[in-house]
Amino acid sequence: MALINPHINFNGNAEEAFTFYKSIFGGDFAKIVRLKDIASSEFPVAENDKNKIMHIALPIGKTNVLMGNDVPEFLGKVNERENRSKISISTESKEEADKLFNGLSAGGEIEMPIADSPWGSYFGMFRDKYGIEWMVDFDPKYNGKV
Repeated sequence: MALINPHINFNGNAEEAFTFYKSIFGGDFAKIVRLKDIASSEFPVAENDKNKIMHIALPIGKTNVLMGNDVPEFLGKVNERENRSKISISTESKEEADKLFNGLSAGGEIEMPIADSPWGSYFGMFRDKYGIEWMVDFDPKYNGKV
């Protein structure tokens, strides 16, 4: 069964915010990936963005995970009053990811077609026909643990 977790975009202060959330919720970060960690000739990263957070995950409770990232400067700042959060769905298979991605994105706007990502998962992103932003992800290395 798919899991649904919140994902928050930040303007360069994701690590600070998640350190704060960690101080409230407790626990340890399950994953921290910086933009420099995925930089390549196909995915160049500006010097001022290299230490920003590409992905951070803080498990909360038994199955929930709060996730976030910094938006690279070339994409512009996120409006901190809206369009800042996405619903992230982690699936158990590529087939489930395709089914959910295709179903939920019907009539909406695809921001990133679902495909193999530079960070190793099968990933896609879109805004549904109601304006809600979603991310669908299948990570074959997940195995039920963050």
